[in-house]
Amino acid sequence: MKIKDIFNNVNIIESKGDLEKEINNISSDSRVIEQNDMFFAIKGYDLDGTKFISNAIEKGATAIVVDETCNLADFDIPENVTIIKIDNIRYNLALASCNLYDNPSKKLKLIGVTGTKGKTTSTYMIKSILQKHGYKVGLIGSIAIYINDEKIEDCDRTTAESYKIQKTLAMMVKENVDIVVLEVSSQAMKLDRVVGCEFDSVLFTNLSEDHISPKEHKDMEDYFEAKLSLVKMSPFVVFNLDNEYTARIPNLLPEKELRSFAMDTKADIMAKDLNLSNTGVDFTLCMNNGEYPVRVSIPGRYMVYNCLGAIGIATHFGATVKDIQEALKDIKVFGRSEVVPNKLGLKILIDYAHTPSSLQSILETVKPYTKGRVICTWGVGGDRDSKKRPIMGEISGKLADLTVLTSDQVRTEDPNKILDDIEVGLKKSGGKYVRILNRTEAIKYALSIATPDDIIVLPGLGSDLYIEYMHVKYPYDERVVIHDAIEEMIASGERKPVE
Repeated sequence: MKIKDIFNNVNIIESKGDLEKEINNISSDSRVIEQNDMFFAIKGYDLDGTKFISNAIEKGATAIVVDETCNLADFDIPENVTIIKIDNIRYNLALASCNLYDNPSKKLKLIGVTGTKGKTTSTYMIKSILQKHGYKVGLIGSIAIYINDEKIEDCDRTTAESYKIQKTLAMMVKENVDIVVLEVSSQAMKLDRVVGCEFDSVLFTNLSEDHISPKEHKDMEDYFEAKLSLVKMSPFVVFNLDNEYTARIPNLLPEKELRSFAMDTKADIMAKDLNLSNTGVDFTLCMNNGEYPVRVSIPGRYMVYNCLGAIGIATHFGATVKDIQEALKDIKVFGRSEVVPNKLGLKILIDYAHTPSSLQSILETVKPYTKGRVICTWGVGGDRDSKKRPIMGEISGKLADLTVLTSDQVRTEDPNKILDDIEVGLKKSGGKYVRILNRTEAIKYALSIATPDDIIVLPGLGSDLYIEYMHVKYPYDERVVIHDAIEEMIASGERKPVE
């Protein structure tokens, strides 16, 4: 597509060079630029994209885009490269991407899923139910991109950059996908990653204390408004009536078509008679004046909320009770209450719990069904809300029989400072704990002391397959760490495998 057509609804403040030039792809990452691509040099929180303009040109970029704070004369740009200055660069990157990929969200049904907890699990549930109903379903989320059960590629963030979303949606249109489920974070809204997307429906799972930091949201209202901005983009909304924030939606957006779900409040879709175990939950689904037995194969009361939200969305697209029952009974989500099989016969659970409420939920879920000890091996991420750290420490100290305090996604913070913050709450709780900074060593310690009656809970990383330190993501798969540690124990004679 020609540059002028890519910017047909974007105000160009200033440009130098040929606007008739053909462009293949758009990116704000100079490392993936190829011949005849366009590079958006965005000044981010940590990196200044203008510093990578020369890299992008070396890789073949024939067009460069900068923001309104830049002076074009300051850049040494070859004559054969076009440079363009625009305002609101992230917003207009999204619009340009929609243009380049021919507005793919208009050609299929698009479902947005947002909330503090349950986004990923809910997207998988929606996909599974809609597949049972016969739709060809795409999923774009924090774990991977899927078309039905085929994984297209892995992902390393909740919501991709706008150009990646549009390129993926365009691919799905070519593959004749009917419906796409898109996981949307508050950061994605704040950074305009879904601008130009036409949503048919949105699920707002819940809102709780998280992502409050200088680089994210200044307070809970700012966080809520970021989430609410997605809701405003859709005519149909499914929301949690038991949550104090999402329950405000009917008063805030009375013009929308709304469908509520809850367990403690009268709502359009409800669950009752919960029977919880460490392998799943049986419950009675109440909707449309009927009651239906449902089983979900992931444990936890909070998992029922995810089911109800997913049901609210799926039934909007015609899914039946039979679709729901069959889709949920065997569902598995990578990194969400994931049981790790092992040669020692130990109970090991990997989860993505990284907020006070989610940590409390996972520990309260496993505790009643554990004969021995609950060994909680965890830490929290750096560069995120530090106020939650002592709160989570106290929760782990009270609910776990032993806390193995260790590092998580350190990012750019001092890892010992993070553990110090958590330790305040652990000491307050009076619970037993040990502190082992290195996550691999902490996992090895938990494995070395665990018996088949115990359960090791590893909240935090979930589906993350890396550890981030000083802007570098180092490969790290807890499943591999567990496997290798157990193999070492067996080889050394420290532990014997179960028959």
